[in-house]
Amino acid sequence: MPSTPHIEKHFTATETVRDVVIGMADGLTVPFALAAGLAAAVSSTKIIVTAGLAEIVAGAIAMGLGGYLAARTDAEHYGSERKREDWEIDNLRGKEVQEVTDIFQGYGLEGEPLNTVVSAITSDRKRWLDFMMRFELGLEEPDPKRAPISAGTIAVYYLVGGLIPLAPYMLTSCIPDAFLYSVGFTAIALLVFGAIKGHFTGINKAKSAGQTLLVGGLAAAAAYGLAHAFG
Repeated sequence: MPSTPHIEKHFTATETVRDVVIGMADGLTVPFALAAGLAAAVSSTKIIVTAGLAEIVAGAIAMGLGGYLAARTDAEHYGSERKREDWEIDNLRGKEVQEVTDIFQGYGLEGEPLNTVVSAITSDRKRWLDFMMRFELGLEEPDPKRAPISAGTIAVYYLVGGLIPLAPYMLTSCIPDAFLYSVGFTAIALLVFGAIKGHFTGINKAKSAGQTLLVGGLAAAAAYGLAHAFG
């Protein structure tokens, strides 16, 4: 009877998850903290909503731009290092061959098998460059389309996250009630988001949910306390 084939399942969309986490986590906590702080200092939900919407839009633009620049920086850094490696292969060939040898020796390869593998790698320039970028420098070639995708993902999830704690202030004019609903909505959103994040990153869901809730709660508590102290 044939054995069941082993199918490996690995989650590889780490960059997308990172962008979602950055956008959603900040979108939930920053507007929540702002609204909570204003709730202790003003008497109208309209002020909170106006300030909150302004912060959400500005935050989404700033976070998206930050994600774009970070992705562009990664691509530029990779290109710069690849040019340097290319130059070293031309001008420091012996040193570069020795570096390939050292890498494989680190994996326990010796003798004729070592020489064969080193020759195979160094006989093809592109393969040699790709190998050095990955195994010497630990760099993977970034997707050239990554920058705008990263910017859009972070900005959209910041907007989505930011509307959750702000929604109660849009639905009622009673600040105490809106504040309590905002606390509840945001706490539930943080717990759910934390659990989902844990699922995709392989972390314990309950632990991830608790950590996410703790960070958001501390941010809101700090803003609310400062507003009470100086409001």
